Amino acid sequence: MVFALLTFMVSASFSQTRQPIRRNNYGDNSQQPPNNPKDTIPKQQNSDYGNNNNVLYQRDTSLPITVIKGSGNGLLDSVKISLRNDASIEQNLVKDRQPLPYENLREDDAVFRVRVWREIDTREKMNLPFQYSAEEDNGNQRFISILLQAIKDGDVTAFSGDDDRFTTPITFDDAMKAFAGGSDTVPKIDRDGNVVGYEVRAKQFDPDSIYKFRLKEEWIFDKESSRLFVRILGIAPVIPYRLSTGDIIPNSERPVWWVYYPDMRPVLAKHDVYNPKNYGSRMTWEELFESRMFSSYITKSTMDNPFDQSLANIYPNNTLFRLLKGEQIKEKIFNYEQSLWSY
Repeated sequence: MVFALLTFMVSASFSQTRQPIRRNNYGDNSQQPPNNPKDTIPKQQNSDYGNNNNVLYQRDTSLPITVIKGSGNGLLDSVKISLRNDASIEQNLVKDRQPLPYENLREDDAVFRVRVWREIDTREKMNLPFQYSAEEDNGNQRFISILLQAIKDGDVTAFSGDDDRFTTPITFDDAMKAFAGGSDTVPKIDRDGNVVGYEVRAKQFDPDSIYKFRLKEEWIFDKESSRLFVRILGIAPVIPYRLSTGDIIPNSERPVWWVYYPDMRPVLAKHDVYNPKNYGSRMTWEELFESRMFSSYITKSTMDNPFDQSLANIYPNNTLFRLLKGEQIKEKIFNYEQSLWSY
C-alpha cells in the first residue's frame, strides 16, 4: 500500500515538470528553445527544401542597411559609359541631334480632325527594334528602357494612366511600382541564423514582358497647305491585369502611364533604332515615329463613336471585327483626303 502511494506521487510530480517535446524538421526529438523576447513579429518563410519554418524577425535600427544595385535585368541598370571610343568612327552627331520643329497649324485652317488610339505590338516582325536589348553609352536600347530613363533623368514627366489627358503627374517611383516593381528590404542572416543587417533589393522584373505600346494621335487636314497631317500626342506602355495565380484576365489591357510625345521628341532624337541590315545606316526613334515606320492597329477613334467606347468594348468577343473596324476607320480618313480632289 505504501509502495503504491509513493509511485503515484512520483508520477504526478514528473507530469507537472515535464516539458513538451516537439519533433523538428530532421525527424529527431529535441526540446524547443524558448522564444527570444525581441522576436515579436511572426513571419512565415519557406526554406530551400520546401519546409515551412516559423521565423521571427524585428527590425533593428542599429544594424546597417545595404542597397544592392540592379543585377542586369535590362531595366534601368546603372548606365556605364565606355572609357574608349567604342566605334571605328567618331560619333559626335548623336549629342547634337535636335528634332525639327513642327509646322504651325492654325485652328481656323484645321477643317477636319479625327482623334485615333492605336497599339503597337512589338512581337510583330516590323516592330522587333522596339525590343532591341543591347547596351550602349546612353543605356539599354529597349524602347521601354528609353522611356523610363527619360522619366528618371527628369527629361519628361509621366502622367497617370487613369486618363489619357495628361492630368495627374506621377513620380518615377510610382511609374516603376505600376509594373509591380519597386524594392524590398530583406534581412541579412549569417551562418548562425543571426540578423546582421538589411539589404534593399530591386524587385525582379522582365522588361520583355512589356510588348505593347499605345499611341494617342490626331489626324488633321490643313486647308492652307491642303495636306493631311498626323500628330502624335502621347505614348503609353500597355499591360494586362493578372490574377493572383498569374493568369491574364482577357480584354483587360490598360495603359500603365502616359508620356507626352512632344516632350519626348528631343530624347528620342538622341537614340538610334536598330537596323538589322546595316549598323551604320540607322534612323532615330523620332524619325521612326514621324515617318510612320511601324506596324499598328486602331483600338479606338472619335469617328462615329458618340459613347466614347473602345473597339474592345464594342466587340468584346470578336477580335476579327475589331481589326476590320480599325481598317475601316483608316479607309475613311484616307478617302476624306482623296475626295477633296477631282482628277
